[in-house]
Amino acid sequence: MAAFIEVKDVTKVYNGEGVATTALNGVSFTIEKGEFVAIMGPSGSGKSTLLHILGFLDRHTEGTYRFEGKTIDDYSSIEIARVRNKKMGFVFQAFNLLPRVSVLENVKLPLLYSDVKESQWNRMALEAIKIVGLEHRVHYEPAQLSGGEKQRVAIARALVNDPALIFADEPTGNLDSKSGQMVMNALQQLNAEHGDTIILITHETQTAEHAGRIIRIRDGMVENDERVSNRRIATTQFVK
Repeated sequence: MAAFIEVKDVTKVYNGEGVATTALNGVSFTIEKGEFVAIMGPSGSGKSTLLHILGFLDRHTEGTYRFEGKTIDDYSSIEIARVRNKKMGFVFQAFNLLPRVSVLENVKLPLLYSDVKESQWNRMALEAIKIVGLEHRVHYEPAQLSGGEKQRVAIARALVNDPALIFADEPTGNLDSKSGQMVMNALQQLNAEHGDTIILITHETQTAEHAGRIIRIRDGMVENDERVSNRRIATTQFVK
């Protein structure tokens, strides 16, 4: 049976003004369904480029990337958009919430581009909000939320379509340590209790250690790939 994610000898070269820059150089690994994997590296290591390729946001130059057994070339542009909407959820450092609408309306956004009947949108959004422990903030706007709560709304939005894979790109980058811990607890609980497959992009060792496995990237290559022996375990439930 094929791996959930298979990356084999993936290279990415950017060409600009006659200069070729290699962002990824022969990266290979597999990820199985239900894993929580941190891709860790310093700025400029290639981890963000790798995220874009894994999320079908960019194409690699050489090598093979298969998601659920298919490559990006197996899909039309419309099918790629559907895969990203239905099977992938994205959580970014900057939250990317609409400022003047409620938590509920923000979480419902991905459903606008889905084939889910509108009559089901509220139920699905409320279920996702409940998972991240923000039922008491359903009708609040982002300006009324803390940074940690905003990121948990972003996680709920990523969850609303019940995706096969969640990408978390530096999700604690704009947060204080307490809020960051709450967000990592949320992701860890999603993985442990709901079986979500999570790929975390980070440059912080403390954040990466919430995952079960760390793939270290440096200069566009896999430097190390290991299980986390002293994994940081979520010790608190969501604070309301």
